[in-house]
Amino acid sequence: MKKKEIKKLSKDEIVKNIDKFKKDLFNFRFQKINSQISNPAKISETKKSIARLKTILKEKLNA
Repeated sequence: MKKKEIKKLSKDEIVKNIDKFKKDLFNFRFQKINSQISNPAKISETKKSIARLKTILKEKLNA
């Protein structure tokens, strides 16, 4: 997700997206172990998205 997209979301939507990305990351790790993952770059992309979401959430909570 892009930073602009994340800033438009509410706090609840951000938390839901974090949970969704964490589940995706969990599944990607299993796919990597079993050599079933089609695009290994999705793992790092998912980690970065989680970090972006957490950063924006913290900004909104402190504001």
